[in-house]
Amino acid sequence: MARDDLSLRGLELFQLAAAAGSLQAVARETGLSVSTVSHHLKTLEAQLGVSLLDHGRRPMVLTPAGGVFLKHVDEALRLIRRARAEASAGNITEATHLRLGMIEDFDSDIGPELAVFLSEAMPKCDFLHRTDHSHMLLEMLRNRALDIGVAMRPADAVLEAQEYPLLRDPFVVALPAQSEVTPEDCLAGRAGMPFLRYTQNQIMGRQIEAQLRRMKRVLPTRFEIENNQTIMAMVAAGAGWCVTTPMLYARAKRFHGRVRLHEFPGKSFARNISVFATQDCSESVVRMVDVKLRALLALHAIQPVHEAMPWLADAFRLLEGE
Repeated sequence: MARDDLSLRGLELFQLAAAAGSLQAVARETGLSVSTVSHHLKTLEAQLGVSLLDHGRRPMVLTPAGGVFLKHVDEALRLIRRARAEASAGNITEATHLRLGMIEDFDSDIGPELAVFLSEAMPKCDFLHRTDHSHMLLEMLRNRALDIGVAMRPADAVLEAQEYPLLRDPFVVALPAQSEVTPEDCLAGRAGMPFLRYTQNQIMGRQIEAQLRRMKRVLPTRFEIENNQTIMAMVAAGAGWCVTTPMLYARAKRFHGRVRLHEFPGKSFARNISVFATQDCSESVVRMVDVKLRALLALHAIQPVHEAMPWLADAFRLLEGE
């Protein structure tokens, strides 16, 4: 078999296998069977006449030849994807493929309206739309399972993706609307109701815990909850208090009459949400997504929150040119 018959699919699967370390992980990510993935990789190795992966190790590791080959494959695939993206998006209406992931915070109004907008702006495009936690979306971007991801920026991560800062979302204290307890009482453990924690597998949950440690506040763990709507429902029912953000409050519209936000005591802190894109994603498509998101955020979150709570006007805002 001629060496110039190397398939693009085989190269892409080799890149994924090198990152994942197992055929099963590649199969799950691509939707292919393990035997199909294995066939592509064995064919690639046969065409090159060298072993690229040590299949006997768990997880699989690259052979010395595989390590050298991967460096060139990474660069070649990056250029091919970039060329394909720019060719299809030179005229955005002709774009044919987009894999977009968004945090769950946007799934009530913003995400659905963005999807409708993109379906009209890119009528020939095949869409993959994922909703997940920030850390999962960033991992999918690293593994090139997404083209664009809207996620919270981790404080301690080195990201290879292009980043377009989008929203500053400050942390606040949420209390039952009729409660006379103060945020200071809550942080001092005098609230008379439990602290509702966001789970620690979420970037936001870890950021809140880091701030509490800096303040030397130790609060007992009785509830650790992943879902924002559940936390807001419990606050509305008087079953606890939480540290949350205006964006998450804006999403929980049904509880607005029974939940009140308060400024976080002491030094303020915030999470930053950005639009991330792989290096080979078309910049024109990323910019279109970014511009539309800004308009939707202003309409559905920022303006209503500012009207209801003017004290958040400076803290809860779009990030312009930062």
